Amino acid sequence: MIPVDQARERILDALKPTTIISLPYAESLGRVLAKPVVAARTQPPFDASAMDGYAVRSRDMTGETNTLTLQGESAAGHSLGRAIAPGTAARISTGAPVPAGADQVVIQEKTEREGDQLTLHEAARPHANIRKAGIDFFDGDTLVPAGLKVNADMIALAVGAGRVSLDVHRQPRIGILSTGDELVEPGETTGPDQIVNSVSKGLAALVSASGCEPVYLGIARDNPQSVHDHFEDAKGLDLLVTIGGASVGDHDHLRRVFAEEGGALDFEKVALKPGKPTWFGEIRGLPVLGLPGNPVSALVVSRLLLQPALARLNGEHKSPVFIPARCAVDLPENDHRETYLRGQLNPDGSVEPLRNQDSSALSALVRASCLIRRPINGPAVHPGGAVDILVLEGRQA
Repeated sequence: MIPVDQARERILDALKPTTIISLPYAESLGRVLAKPVVAARTQPPFDASAMDGYAVRSRDMTGETNTLTLQGESAAGHSLGRAIAPGTAARISTGAPVPAGADQVVIQEKTEREGDQLTLHEAARPHANIRKAGIDFFDGDTLVPAGLKVNADMIALAVGAGRVSLDVHRQPRIGILSTGDELVEPGETTGPDQIVNSVSKGLAALVSASGCEPVYLGIARDNPQSVHDHFEDAKGLDLLVTIGGASVGDHDHLRRVFAEEGGALDFEKVALKPGKPTWFGEIRGLPVLGLPGNPVSALVVSRLLLQPALARLNGEHKSPVFIPARCAVDLPENDHRETYLRGQLNPDGSVEPLRNQDSSALSALVRASCLIRRPINGPAVHPGGAVDILVLEGRQA
């Protein structure tokens, strides 16, 4: 068995980000930038008014109250078209270009107008209410670094900077393969010895939420030919995730067929509870991550190993983020495996494990708001003692 951190590093070392493609901005939401977003223009491209009012020369504002002659108007999309003359002002709207020669905007609330004569109740304030050209960014500026997931704000920024497409990583295609004669698909009638294939559906949702495309390959039945056929179906994917079938029983053929067809194991067990049977290897250039068949085991391992792997394929750098917390109850010494207890965050900020820690109990995982990490051979923890927790997505820390 190898430690969890080492297993994660081995998986990440074996994976590379997918190829780079250029997508129209409207199709780039949720993809990961493969190259930085660089401005192709300056924003704003001119000195612009930040308020509705009048553009003036501050040198003409000689007192607390000043009288100037209205020269014309600069509106958004329609500049004055000429320099402002001494002793004059130009009507200006928010976002409009500041006329040449003007260096101050007096807001309209501080003015009175009779015909073309303006009384401005403001002293000289050079640069007041003016957004200088390039206050947001200049042509050639790096606006967003590579490695970030594109969101709505980034799209607005990129388009405003003159970019109509973004260089992103191709969406990784992740195969999901269930195993076992005991499984039936949702909606099918279960026999007396069968259960619904639910874990694959949860994993597909997790893959989608991670910005990847889940490719469901179905159920490999408990015979070598079925396993072989499903391995064939996985060709061309970026990663294959298998569920169950990795034990040494007479009906567990997954690892056996994997080896017979030239698959090479990187590791075959992890010092992890739940999740010890987790394995990783490669077959014909396809990375394969084998998850345990127990539902909770598979979904806990997914947070620790699969999600970082998906991030790497997407060009991101992510590992589980643990935060310190205060334990509300006694916890015994831990054994030789890193243990993850399904836990509940209490209103006072403390945490405690749920009573049901069975690796098949999905209802307990749903009730949990965090995973409490117990290190290998960790000492006992008493109420008030410190523990590390991993907050589960969508649940409050």
